[in-house]
Amino acid sequence: MASGTTSPDNLGKVFKAYDVRGLVDEQLDEELARATGAAYVEVLGVSSLVIGYDMRPSSPALAGAFADGATTAGADVTMIGLASTDQLYFASGHLELPGAMFTASHNPAQYNGIKMCRAFAQPVGMESGLAEIRDRVAAGGPLPVAARTGSITSHDVLQAYAAHLLALAPVTGRRLKVVVDAGNGMAGHTAPAVFERLADQVELVPMYFELDGTFPNHEANPIEPENLRDLQARVLAEGADIGLALDGDADRCFLVDERGELVSPSTLTALIAARELAKEPGSTVIHNLITSRAVPEIVTELGGTPVRTRVGHSFIKATMAETGAIFGGEHSGHFYFRDFWRADSGMLAALHALAALAETDAPLSSLLAEYERYPLSGEINSTVEDQGAVLAAIEDTYGGAEGVSIDRLDGLSVSHADWAFNVRASNTEPLLRLNAEGKDEQTMTRVRDEVLAIIRGGAR
Repeated sequence: MASGTTSPDNLGKVFKAYDVRGLVDEQLDEELARATGAAYVEVLGVSSLVIGYDMRPSSPALAGAFADGATTAGADVTMIGLASTDQLYFASGHLELPGAMFTASHNPAQYNGIKMCRAFAQPVGMESGLAEIRDRVAAGGPLPVAARTGSITSHDVLQAYAAHLLALAPVTGRRLKVVVDAGNGMAGHTAPAVFERLADQVELVPMYFELDGTFPNHEANPIEPENLRDLQARVLAEGADIGLALDGDADRCFLVDERGELVSPSTLTALIAARELAKEPGSTVIHNLITSRAVPEIVTELGGTPVRTRVGHSFIKATMAETGAIFGGEHSGHFYFRDFWRADSGMLAALHALAALAETDAPLSSLLAEYERYPLSGEINSTVEDQGAVLAAIEDTYGGAEGVSIDRLDGLSVSHADWAFNVRASNTEPLLRLNAEGKDEQTMTRVRDEVLAIIRGGAR
């Protein structure tokens, strides 16, 4: 029986719905990474793979241990070195290889994690191989040793990645002044490669491009408004046309308009959906269940077919594959593109916003006005010990109300003609997440505060 970080108890904590994530050394160490690399090769029948890692101090050693386990099990490894998560997905598609990315995304510095995929960036989640990998590690015993030890080679894909993104979303038209806050994360690695190709089109104002996994300026989690304050102030100080914030592994993107105001990811989802539907009318667009109801309304009005799904990249990507969707958006700031192997890319979403803005003389706030229909609460997190009891209390409160419908696709979604909200447990942290919207600010605020009172009344 495995022990330490490879014990079943620990594995049950760090193997999440669609990745591995935990505290470095305490929950995720080189032993677990090595065992996971070997199990990944054995369970999925992998003969070669690509590995990338973020700027966290622990990432190179963990990636090296995973590579050691994979090569011992007989697979050849291509190391792309420092990378954003979407750069790893690009490598998986471009090189036609399965892959593993070492990152804890937006989590604090003491965390790390592993995102795994099959070739062409096809996700490996709990329902598509991750559970079997976990169980193989938990079984313990000697790691698989192949008759032939695999090789390790290096391959730089950064410039090919930048060229591919700009081919998908070329930026032409008026010159823009753009502030980019990398949050000391991997956008500090990818943004220079992308924006140097746009030197005639964009005046770039970089913020926190220094790669530093201790996050000395602010957490690289732009869904939290306090982490966007520096960007908001800089946009105003520079008189910039737009501000872009990317998270630690740069697979999420958030916008700030020329007034320094935050832009809802649902609004950006609607904008990109409109652009993609203009290219291929009648296409399917995926949106997760916490996205504003404005998104399916706009997709329908533009002749597309909206399809609602659970939160999480493995669910989104699977639904995109099933439906042939051209694009998918999550209110958490993840944006998925059929032509990017159905993977999410914060930088590609950013380029769509820049392309749309450059095509018009209007400011960003005016461009986005038609896509903003309902006031949104934003995501509000609460630490709750008995999440099931709180969700039951919310359902008891709203379940019998007139005109209210409830579904449990992911957490608890409650809808009314004038408002809607979703409460769901985080897949990566001990939190309940609330997203609410209303027909006007007063309605949204009332519903938000009512639900928060129940959630926080049950938080102990």
